[in-house]
Amino acid sequence: MTSPTARRAAPARTARAGRGATAGAIRAAAALAAATGLALVAGCSTGGTGARDEGPAHTDPVGHAAAPSPTPSTVPLPSRQRVNPVKLVMGDPKVSEEVKKGLKPCMTNGYPVDASYGKLTGTAATDVLVNVLTCDSVGVGSYVYREEKGRYENVFQDEEQPVYAQIDRGDLVVTQKVYERGDSVTYPSSEDVITYRWSASANRFTEQDRTHNDYSNAVGGEKTPTADN
Repeated sequence: MTSPTARRAAPARTARAGRGATAGAIRAAAALAAATGLALVAGCSTGGTGARDEGPAHTDPVGHAAAPSPTPSTVPLPSRQRVNPVKLVMGDPKVSEEVKKGLKPCMTNGYPVDASYGKLTGTAATDVLVNVLTCDSVGVGSYVYREEKGRYENVFQDEEQPVYAQIDRGDLVVTQKVYERGDSVTYPSSEDVITYRWSASANRFTEQDRTHNDYSNAVGGEKTPTADN
C-alpha cells in the first residue's frame, strides 16, 4: 500500500514534470513557428510556390476556367447543307425526259440516286454531284450542280449510258462502261475514264485526260483491264 507521504509527494513530482514538459513544448512551438515563418518567406519570395499563390482547391472540370476562346481557324463549321437529289433532278429542265421517266423507287429501298458533295467549280459554296441509276445499278445520268444565290444550276451532265461520275481531288472523273453483245452488267468489255477540270475563263468543265480500258476474260472467265492512254 502507498503511504500518505508518498501520495503527497507524487503531485510535486508531477508538477515539476509538467512544468518541464510545458517548457519543452513552448521551445518546440517556438522553433516550429520560426521554421514555418522561414518557409512562408521563402515560398512568397519565389513568386509561384507559396501558399498564397496556390489558392483554394479547384472544383471546376480540368481546363474549364483556363480554356482559351476559339480562334476563327478552329471554330467548327456549320453542318453541310444537304439537298434532295431526286427533287433536284426532276425539277431540272436540262435532264432528259427518258431519265426522269425511269427514275422510280426500287421496291422499299428508295430511289437509285447517289449524291456527292465537294469543291469542283472553284466557288466558296459546295458543289453537288448527282448520279442517277437503274435498280440494277446501271448509271443513266451524271450531273453537277453549282449553287448560285440560293439556287442550284446544272453546269455539267452526261447521259451517255451507262455512266457514273466521281469527285477526285477537285476533278470530275466520269466512267463510261462499254458493253458488247453477251456482256453481263457486272463485266463490260471495256470502259472510258474521262477527267474533267473546271475552267474559270470558259465557265465550264474541260477535258484533261482520257483513258480507255479493254477487259479480257481469258483467265477465270472474268475480264481484267488493259489500259490504253
